[in-house]
Amino acid sequence: MATDPARIDARGLKCPLPVLKLEKRLEQLAPGATLEVLATDPMAKIDIPLYCRQHGHDCTMREEGNVLIFNVLRG
Repeated sequence: MATDPARIDARGLKCPLPVLKLEKRLEQLAPGATLEVLATDPMAKIDIPLYCRQHGHDCTMREEGNVLIFNVLRG
């Protein structure tokens, strides 16, 4: 049974703050858990997927209006 993903609302924050919040929250989650990150800083489009690749997490992204929505699967 799937659980709702944990969520970070980083809208309005400039990088690197969304990545730092992501890193801190992922440390609290078990491997295989999903974390959703909402961001509006265009740099997040680069920084969050890069962080995930470097640390072995899967990351998908979609856009809804001016909000970037990342779904991160903790590796």
